[in-house]
Formats: sequence, structure tokens, C-alpha cells
Amino acid sequence: MNIEQLRDYCLKKKGTTEDFPFNEDALVFKVLGKMFVLTSLSKWEYGEASINLKADPDYAQELRAEYASIRPGFHMSKKHWNTIDIYKSELQAAFIFQLIDHSYDMVLKGMSKKMRDSLID
Repeated sequence: MNIEQLRDYCLKKKGTTEDFPFNEDALVFKVLGKMFVLTSLSKWEYGEASINLKADPDYAQELRAEYASIRPGFHMSKKHWNTIDIYKSELQAAFIFQLIDHSYDMVLKGMSKKMRDSLID
């Protein structure tokens, strides 16, 4: 997976925008204004790419126990966020995309029904 594949995948999700709310290095993908993916552009350039994804707390723990490349979210709530090391990862891109889907779904789950319904065509 490269940064363009990540970007393309995220932006295809309904209601998704990209933003740099913290600084010019921290790329954030949001659904209806709520963050579901955070990554450092400079880490991609240096071959140390990682992404932060939201996860159900129990699932987050399971993932950390099973995969060496998944750890508690760096600079995030350790209960709700995981950091996935992309280049050091034993994970296939398809599974990483599933984790992105889970993050997106978790963020939507926390929104009001009215907000979720605004994504329906």
C-alpha cells in the first residue's frame, strides 16, 4: 500500500473529506467532520508509514494481541485507537482496507441518526 492508494480508498467513502487540522504533515480523513484516519506524510516519505484508526475497544485489544504491527494509538486514546505500521506490517492491503472500513463505521456509529441518514443517496 502507498499513500495514494490510502488516499483514493478513503476519499471514495461517502461524506469523506481530507484535512490538515494539526499541521502540514498530519493528513486526516474525516466523515462528516469526524476523524477516522490519521497519518503522517513525512513518515511515508521516510519509509516508516503508519496510520491511526478508530476501533471498537475489544476489537482493538484483539488486533494488538494478534498482530505485531498493530499497537495502541500513538498520541490518541489507547482505548479507541490503534496505530498500524504499514511498511513493517505482516498485514495485506485488503485487511488494512477492512480496518479502515471498521474505523469509518465506528465513527458513523457514534453520530446521530440524522447525520448518518445524510449520507444516504
